[in-house]
This record gives sequence, C-alpha cells and structure tokens, in this order.
Amino acid sequence: MATTTTIPFPTPARATLAAAALALLASAAQAQSSVQAYGLIDLNAGSFQNAGGTKIKRVNSGDLSTSYLGFKGREDLGGGLSASFALDGFFLGDSGGAGRVPGVDAFWARNANVSLSGGFGTLKLGRQGPPLFVSTLIFNSLGDSFGWSPSIRQYYSAPYGTPLVGDSGWNNAVGYTTPAFAGATATVLVAAGEGAATAKGPNIGANVVYFGGPLGFTVAAQKVQAQGVLGRGIAAFPGFDSQTAFQVGASYNLGFAKLFAQYGKISTDATADVDSTILNLSASIPVGAGSFRLAYGSSKITTQGASTKPKSTILTAGYVHGLSKRTELYGMFMQDKFTGLSSGTSVAGGIRHTF
Repeated sequence: MATTTTIPFPTPARATLAAAALALLASAAQAQSSVQAYGLIDLNAGSFQNAGGTKIKRVNSGDLSTSYLGFKGREDLGGGLSASFALDGFFLGDSGGAGRVPGVDAFWARNANVSLSGGFGTLKLGRQGPPLFVSTLIFNSLGDSFGWSPSIRQYYSAPYGTPLVGDSGWNNAVGYTTPAFAGATATVLVAAGEGAATAKGPNIGANVVYFGGPLGFTVAAQKVQAQGVLGRGIAAFPGFDSQTAFQVGASYNLGFAKLFAQYGKISTDATADVDSTILNLSASIPVGAGSFRLAYGSSKITTQGASTKPKSTILTAGYVHGLSKRTELYGMFMQDKFTGLSSGTSVAGGIRHTF
C-alpha cells in the first residue's frame, strides 16, 4: 500500500535554518572543495637475490609499486583557477614501519606540496618527483616498480652501482607544467640545495611528454648537484661537482601488445668522471583479465682511468591479473647479472591493492 508523507509548512525558525543550510550548500557548491584519502599496499612473498647477493626467502613490501598512504585536496577558486595539495607517506606493509626502507624517509616522503592551476598550466611548490623519474616510470611496462623493473632499478635502485644521484623525489622544489598542447606537455623543476653539506648547488630537471593515438614519446634531462635520501650519495664520487642525465623514451600500442623503449646516458663530473649508458626494452601483452609483462635492461658503466667497464643486465618476466579495478594478483621472475658478480634470481607472487 502506498504511503503519503505530509511536509509541514515551515515555521519562521525552520525557515531560518533552511535558509542557512541552503546558503552553506550554495557556498560549498560554488567553492567545489574536496579532500580525499587514498593509497596503495603491495606485498609479495618469495625468494629474492640480487647479483652477487645471498638468496633470501621473505615477504617484501612495495616491490611492484611502493606502498603509500596519502591525502589530497582541490579547491575551485573560480575563473578557471584552482588550488591543490598532496601529502603522501610511504609505509612498509610487511612490518608496519614508515618509509621505503626502515628509518630513512621523512613521514611525507612521497609528496608534500601545494599547487595552483589554471589556463597558464600548473605551478607546484614542495617535495615532488623529478621529470626524469616521471618519464622513466611512464615508458616501461613495469611502471615505478623498484623491485622488478630493469629501467627503475638501473636508474635508481640497483644495489651494486646505482648511477643516479638525487633520488626519485626532490625536496625544496618549485615546478611548472604547461597546459597540454596537441598531445604534449612540458615540465620544469628546480630544487634548491639550501646550503646543505651534501649539496654543491641546486637540482634542475625538465621533460616533454607526448601522447597521440597509439604513440607516446618523451625527452627528459636533469642536472643534479644535491644528493637525495636514497640512491647514490655524492661521496661515492670523490671530487664530485655535478651529474647530468638525459633520456629518450617511446611507447606504441599495437592492440595485441604495447611496446616500450628507453635510452639514456648519465655523466658524473668528478675527479674520475663516470659515464653510464642505459638501454631498456619492454612490453605489456594483454591476456585474459590481466597482462604479461616482459622487460630487459642493459647498463654499462665507464670510469675514467679504469680498465674495465662493468655491465648490468636484468631480465624480468611476469603476469599481473586483475581481480577488480582495485585489486591485482601477480607473479614475477627476475634474473640479475653484473660484471664480476654471481648471477641473482628472484621469484615471487604478490597482491597489489589500491584504495
């Protein structure tokens, strides 16, 4: 049986409250302000071994994607102008600790910035990822995987000779990103050294990223004079003055597979100059509810006056299966080789969940 609800005619007090509520709703709608909590937790278990290292069976956090918890917000200021903020902190899902590794990162080490956006582009102040890192993670089939991506490992995290100084996040930074133009955007980032003992000066980075149809392309470069929290420290290069790096990358979606290629060079100006050349080839092949990921990386290091040129070779193969839009299962295999060291082999399965 249908029911009828009688709405009483508002009394003056009710009318006043209703008007106030409507005013608040109108103000909120006009400002269009929002704050969101979000994050990702990635855990895998298996057998892990770097080149020259001991094979260890363990549970690892953040190998496919670094686990983090964050808060972000945006306010529409009107006239096409908006303000935003991001505060993200890394955490270790296997132990509950903070950071990418125990006892190293500040609490908001992933992002800690505020920005202003409009028709002019986006101006951002605070800790943020440098353009070279952004290009590196976009143009390889394993994204920002510090555990499994040959590209990320050979630029940023391989324990036996990581060539880059400056880490994957820069403190004290001011960045500007242009509006998209014909599928292309450009970003420039400057991070002040602020007179630190581990800084010879500021860090400067830039990239251009283009996507048009099935084709993607990037050019990125940076000059680093201040070391980061992780990665190589300037003390690893006696007489360190500065380090420059550039990279070109491309992707092409064939439908049945997406192909990626990257080539880069890193040059360190020190008492004995060090040059590294890096080539990475990878593919993502959709199968069922997921995709196979294949990746190969080669990095050669040349040190002035040295008779040998150590070489890193990494091969990764795996499958990422989507259970839903937020949850994935994966299995990975990696072979890790470095000149003069025994070969390392890692095999693991894991779960990645976003929220």
